[in-house]
Amino acid sequence: MMARPRKLAIPTEAAVVEDVQIIEAFVEEVAVAEEEPVREDLIRRDIRPEVREEDPRTRAARRAAEIRNHGNVDDDGIDEFFVDPAVIPPGWSYEWKRRTVMNEENAAYQVQLQLKGWEPVPSSRHPEYMPINGRFAHIERKGMVLMERPLEITEAARQAENRKARVQVRSKEEQLNAAPGGTFERNNQDGGMAKVNKSYEPIPIPQS
Repeated sequence: MMARPRKLAIPTEAAVVEDVQIIEAFVEEVAVAEEEPVREDLIRRDIRPEVREEDPRTRAARRAAEIRNHGNVDDDGIDEFFVDPAVIPPGWSYEWKRRTVMNEENAAYQVQLQLKGWEPVPSSRHPEYMPINGRFAHIERKGMVLMERPLEITEAARQAENRKARVQVRSKEEQLNAAPGGTFERNNQDGGMAKVNKSYEPIPIPQS
């Protein structure tokens, strides 16, 4: 037995008009929201916590501690070229090298430094040695620039300089011994070979 078809409920005119009004109101709200951008600055202002200025006494104490850590407050007796050995990277050596004389740079000398392995130390590694917020690529002091070189090369260069100095001393001794008698005064009691004093003695500084 076939089932009877159900009767469809036809909405009244008033119900249709009400549905149309609801849809139009929704479309209007969407259009208004798209035209007015969201004020992100107001949202961020509400979310972001208020930043309070640091207490002046606290800021003064913190800054004083930073100044004392960098050296003596009194300028007298401060070595402007002192570099704490603890900040030098292992396996490297630091030395101050001349960069300018009377604000003039000697290009030939700079090339010579490069050939010997010296390179400027970047200020980004030790920002405490340069002015705060300064745009300096290297660490400089009164025409001098702080440079670095592998410690192995520096030690080899020092040994070569010491050998050269000893050769020069022996050469002078040989010249003195080869001189005719009576040419130079001999201080040794036996009157034999000339001796050159290789020790260091303090030099008196005249009082101004």
